[in-house]
Amino acid sequence: QVHVVESGGGLVQPGGSLRVSCAASGNIDSIIAVRWHRQAPGKQREFLAGITASGDTNYVDSVQGRFTISFNNAKDTVNLEMNSLKPEDTAVYSCNALLRVGRNVNNYWGQGTQVTVSS
Repeated sequence: QVHVVESGGGLVQPGGSLRVSCAASGNIDSIIAVRWHRQAPGKQREFLAGITASGDTNYVDSVQGRFTISFNNAKDTVNLEMNSLKPEDTAVYSCNALLRVGRNVNNYWGQGTQVTVSS
């Protein structure tokens, strides 16, 4: 069994900061890459940031310089640090992880975590 679980969402004031985490657990041989996405009500899901096992990162322009993606020391969790949050950052944030499980490479999604930016 493999699990990918997001955590850390919540309510934050405009200009504030929040960290959301994506944890992978179970019978995993290695994490190949992890991507964070978000979906606001009535909008399509959008890619935000990605990180590979080697530490290469990329960001969508709208969050470049405000959001930072990184692995924890154990390399089983990917954090997304979000600063200078705006009301338009309100969305359900979800991650997908490309994982090696035995001979297979599979894509797993978490259930998402709500981030609300409001005063």
